[in-house]
Amino acid sequence: MKRILVPVDFSRDSMNALDAAISVANKIESNIRFIHVRKNKDYDEPFVIEGKEQDYGQTVEEFCGQIVREYGKKLKKGNMDFVIRHGKIYKGIIDQARLDRSGLIMMGTHGVSGFEEFWMGSNAYRVVSKAPCPVITVRHGFKKKKFGKILLPIDSKRDTRQKIPFTTELARFLNAELHVVDFRTTERADIKTRLKKYADQAYDYATGHGVKAIRSSKKGGDIPETIISYAVHEEIDLISIVTFERGTPANMALSTNAQLMVNHSPIPILSIHPSMRK
Repeated sequence: MKRILVPVDFSRDSMNALDAAISVANKIESNIRFIHVRKNKDYDEPFVIEGKEQDYGQTVEEFCGQIVREYGKKLKKGNMDFVIRHGKIYKGIIDQARLDRSGLIMMGTHGVSGFEEFWMGSNAYRVVSKAPCPVITVRHGFKKKKFGKILLPIDSKRDTRQKIPFTTELARFLNAELHVVDFRTTERADIKTRLKKYADQAYDYATGHGVKAIRSSKKGGDIPETIISYAVHEEIDLISIVTFERGTPANMALSTNAQLMVNHSPIPILSIHPSMRK
């Protein structure tokens, strides 16, 4: 993974996501590029990082340059740079990730100067659903920087296995413990058999690639709620999901479960689209 792309709007949450990206980059020896998207060329948000009173300069470029100098020192082996785009936030992020062939996007889901509007609006999930690479979303208030435990939830959909290769690779680079857990809402024998098959395949794949894995099974009335409950109880640091889409090609949206996970999990979510490949 050569580069992690981090959207930055100078809010505390986006800077927190940048810190989390640095933690990941130091483990996988990756470069970081942060992207700032301005709504238009004439728009200027206040240059204030919440909780700081330091003067970072008078222009966007100077401001971003100062962030590179301050945060870039935290990178052990990779490099940090930035790019500024104009227009729609989600499109700028997606286009830049595609142009750079980014291996991963890490972003805060709550912020100011456009991000809050972006995530709460009708196009709230377009980065996650349309990005050409996996996306880690970091919720407001998440402070842990070490990703030592990763949850790989398995459901009965065939595409649930699409997230296994990338998640395993990331767990190996991060030296993380992988929790392979099948989640179900029923006692139907055919569903239980399929889930066991899929989860056992995931466990065997992970351990076969040198990843420490834990295998278990959980039943609950609401899958997203059960996943989050398990993650909180086990002190999981990252949850991996497949972002199934619904709707017409012109108006795609994330599945209900994916929306609930991204929007309500207090733990960072790694979203992988079935069309992506390791």
